[in-house]
Amino acid sequence: MNDIFLTDFTDLRFQKAFQTYFQELGIQVRDWEGLFTEMNGDSHGNAAYVRLDGERAAGFIQFCPMELSGWFFSKKLGFIREFWIAPEYRGQGHGTALLGLAESWFQNQGFAGAILTTDTAPAFYTRRGYQPDPGFQAKNSDPVFIKRFF
Repeated sequence: MNDIFLTDFTDLRFQKAFQTYFQELGIQVRDWEGLFTEMNGDSHGNAAYVRLDGERAAGFIQFCPMELSGWFFSKKLGFIREFWIAPEYRGQGHGTALLGLAESWFQNQGFAGAILTTDTAPAFYTRRGYQPDPGFQAKNSDPVFIKRFF
């Protein structure tokens, strides 16, 4: 296995994996090229790690920095945007490895923790130190999980 870091979402290996992920979710996209162009133009600092088995993506984790701020305090968190492992690679540690890469990237940037939503794999995240945080409300209405680094 080989892990690549990317910020250019025109990478065909990422695109194929992302399209497969959306198909699994039943999400229809009319303009894939437009979506990937939009992802590249997103000013939020989108990045991803893609785990490759040869030239085939075994999975990916897409993430970005996020700053929470009020009138007096602010806090930087890493936001796990999308995360997918191909069915034939699940249960073999690839998800844990990709999550670890993203968390290390966040920690190296000095972020206080990582945040995500999930409606499919809460046990996966709680086993890795994430806790549900009902104080956060997500736009997709999914439960919010957070892991504090320090």
